[in-house]
Amino acid sequence: MNILYSSTYWGSESLSPENFISKTICDGFNGVELFLQPPDEMTNLFMSAIDAVKMINNDFYFIALQLVFPAKESVTDYIQKMERNLASISSLNPLFINSHTGKDYYSFDDNCRVIEAAMNFSAKNNIRILHETHRSRLAFHTATLLPYLEKFPEMELTGDLSHFCVVSESMLEDQEEILEKIFPHISHLHARVGYEQGSQVNDPKAPEWNSHMNKFIKWWHQIINLKQKAGQKVFTITPEFGPVPYMPVMPYTKKPMSVQWDNNLFIKKLLQSKLA
Repeated sequence: MNILYSSTYWGSESLSPENFISKTICDGFNGVELFLQPPDEMTNLFMSAIDAVKMINNDFYFIALQLVFPAKESVTDYIQKMERNLASISSLNPLFINSHTGKDYYSFDDNCRVIEAAMNFSAKNNIRILHETHRSRLAFHTATLLPYLEKFPEMELTGDLSHFCVVSESMLEDQEEILEKIFPHISHLHARVGYEQGSQVNDPKAPEWNSHMNKFIKWWHQIINLKQKAGQKVFTITPEFGPVPYMPVMPYTKKPMSVQWDNNLFIKKLLQSKLA
C-alpha cells in the first residue's frame, strides 16, 4: 500500500500559500490539507500555487475541510449552509472533502438528515465526503457513533482518535470491540496523539508519552492493515498536531511547549518507518 502524507495549513497561516506549499514539499509531504472559503483571494492564491506544483508533479494533492461555524439555527438552516460549503469546495476538485458533520446535541434523526444531505451531495457530484471523528460533531464518541454506521454502512470517516480519548477520559482500554467496528470506516487519518485529559500531548517526542504514542501507532497500524487486506492501494495521513490553544503552553509567558511543525514532521517520519 502506498501511504501518502499531507501537511496541514492550520497553524502555518503566517506563511503565504506559495511558501507553505514549498515548505511542505521540501519536508517530503505529498499533499496539503486546507480550510478554504471560496470565493476569496486566499483560495485563489492556494489554487494557483497548487496548479504550479501539479505542472511538475501531477500526484500532488489537496484535501479540503468543510466546517459550518457554530450558530443558533435550525437543522434545515445548518444543512443549507453545509450544502453551500460543499458546493463551493467541490468546485476546486480536492482529492476529497473532510467534513465536520452534524452536532453532538442534535437528535439521532436530525444528524441522520445531515448525513443524508452530505451523501446525496457526494453521489450527485461524484466527490467523496469523509466525516471527521471530532468533539462537538456527531462523531464525537465511539458508542454513539455506531448507530450512524449501522444506518449508513457506506459512511467513510476521517479518524482523529484523540477526540475519543478526551471524551471518554481514557485510552479506550474498555472500548476495543467498539473501535473494531469503527476502524473499517476510517479512510483518512489525522495523526495526532492525545491523552486522557486532552486531545494533544505537549511533545510527542518526550519519553513520558511513549505508552500513549505506542497505543496510537497500534490503532493506526490496525486501520492500515484493514485497508490493505481490503485491496486498497493508497491511504492518506495528515499529521495534525495543532497550534495554540491545542498546543499546551507555559504559564505566564504562554510560550508553546514544543514546535508544531517539528511535531508533525516527527510524526510523518516516525510513521514512514513504522508503517512501511
